[in-house]
Parts: sequence; structure tokens; C-alpha cells
Amino acid sequence: MSMRSFSDRVRHAVMFELIGIAIFTPAAAWLFNQPVAHMGVIGVVSTVATAWNFMFNLGFDHALVRFTGRVAKTMPIRVAHAMLFEAGLIVLLIPFVAWYLGISLWPALMMDSSIVAFYLVYAFAFNIAYDRVFPLRRLGAHGRTASRALPA
Repeated sequence: MSMRSFSDRVRHAVMFELIGIAIFTPAAAWLFNQPVAHMGVIGVVSTVATAWNFMFNLGFDHALVRFTGRVAKTMPIRVAHAMLFEAGLIVLLIPFVAWYLGISLWPALMMDSSIVAFYLVYAFAFNIAYDRVFPLRRLGAHGRTASRALPA
């Protein structure tokens, strides 16, 4: 059994955030009729999600191994993974969105719900793509990486 390395988790988190911001910023500016700069700030501050992404995925993998004995994710586990990840972000980011845009918590929650919907789909698709582009490798008898990848 093999888990993702620390450096692999760093690569995962950085790629997730950079690609997400590149898609999110112009789309959110258009959708919410806000200046791109405002949505860019919201997107960059949302990189709090980078730390959350790293900690959440590391913890999720450890919990998965503890409860199932493996790191391979089934489709229901992938859905739960994406939903739990986004639920944590709601709690972290709504107060900032409300303060920065000068709106109350309810409109911030509605805006954040739209953002969460985007990132929920994005996280689901990104993680499948990441697992295919950077598959886990089995360790051979001598600790070397074998040529066969583990299922995603």
C-alpha cells in the first residue's frame, strides 16, 4: 500500500488552487457583476483553501486508510470527499466575503453557495484527473516503485 508523499500533496494543492483561480476569477466577475479585481481578491483570499486543501486531503487519506485499509477511492468516497472539503470552506470564508464586499452574511452565503457549487464540481473533476495524471505507484519488494499504478 502506498500513500501520496508530502511533496505530491504540495503539488496537488498548488495545482488545484492555481487552476481553480484561473477559472474562477473571470467567471465570478461576470456572474456576480463584480469587478475582476474584487473577484480576484476573493479568489486569492480563498487560497486559505490551499492550506485547507493540504490538511484536509492528508487527513482524509489517513482516515481512509484507518477505516478501509486502502487509499483507493470509490465513487461514493469521492463524492463525500468533495462535499466535506467544500463544507469546511464555507465555515472558513463566509465572514470574509461578507466583510470585503460590504454585504450581510445572507448574501455572502448565497454568493458562497454558488462558489461552492463551482468548486464542488471542480474538486471532483480535478481529483479524478490528478489521480490519472499522477497515479499512485505500488512499492516493490525492495522499496522501488513498480510499473503498475494503483486504481484511482
